[in-house]
Amino acid sequence: MNSTTNFATVAALWKADKKQYVKTSTYATYCLLVRCHLVPELGGRTDVTEEDAQALVNRKLAAGLSRKTVRDIVTVLRMILRFAARRNLMPARRIEVTFPTERERREPEVLTLADQRRLMTYVREHFSFRNLGICICLSAGLRIGEVCALQWEDIDTASGVIRVRKTLQRIWLADGSERINALVLDSPKTRNSIREVPMTRELLALVRPLKKVVRGDFFVLTNDAAPMEPRTYRAWFDRLQRQLGLPRMRFHGLRHSFATRCIESRCDCKTVSVLLGHSSVSTTLNLYVHPNLDQKRKCIDAMGRLCR
Repeated sequence: MNSTTNFATVAALWKADKKQYVKTSTYATYCLLVRCHLVPELGGRTDVTEEDAQALVNRKLAAGLSRKTVRDIVTVLRMILRFAARRNLMPARRIEVTFPTERERREPEVLTLADQRRLMTYVREHFSFRNLGICICLSAGLRIGEVCALQWEDIDTASGVIRVRKTLQRIWLADGSERINALVLDSPKTRNSIREVPMTRELLALVRPLKKVVRGDFFVLTNDAAPMEPRTYRAWFDRLQRQLGLPRMRFHGLRHSFATRCIESRCDCKTVSVLLGHSSVSTTLNLYVHPNLDQKRKCIDAMGRLCR
């Protein structure tokens, strides 16, 4: 084993190897985490212990990073250390870290039913292709990158489904001499995200006449050969919320609202999970299935009747 090889060197070797197997967007994310978090903290070390990893987690959380970002950092760290152990560059280490208990549940941002109806009424009465995108997100739960990547050929009015096959995102990569700043149209990150979502009757009635006059290879949000960048659409949605006096929320709240309405309509969780393209039904359960007080009372009353 080469005990003089430091973490920064190992990380560079790992990136060169990983680049062969992952998408450019994934590689860019890995490079960002390595460059901004792992190398500055661990770059000179020739061994990384579980204690080192735990201390790193504690520092990053204390600095205000989200738990998801810190978990992503740990995931990349584990991959690098496994690579180093296989190549006999660093000692094999089992890295298990502990996150502080969350004392408050952070609920997803969701439109109230009244606000959702108001927003839907507005987009129906003020047609534009951008407004159509809002209707699609509220009716089908697409992510912002998915709706920006949506082309007319992905909307099948004969079978009444939207085929989600692509996502659009801007890639920023600064890795050594390599510099990438590009808008990338690519497949979704996971195979679960490749899916078919049935359209509501209202959405189908809205797009059916449009399909007769649009080009299949044009993007829905622009009705043009060039797509709209997600950050542009996000900024436009922020302005729309202010214009309508809606409570401020992120664009992703439209997807949360779709999922919440599905759960409120008593759709089964497995079906909702598939519609959203989640990797597992547990993701859907953890995010959206939270019984309200009335449901809790009904459960307790049923239990009480059984015990009489």
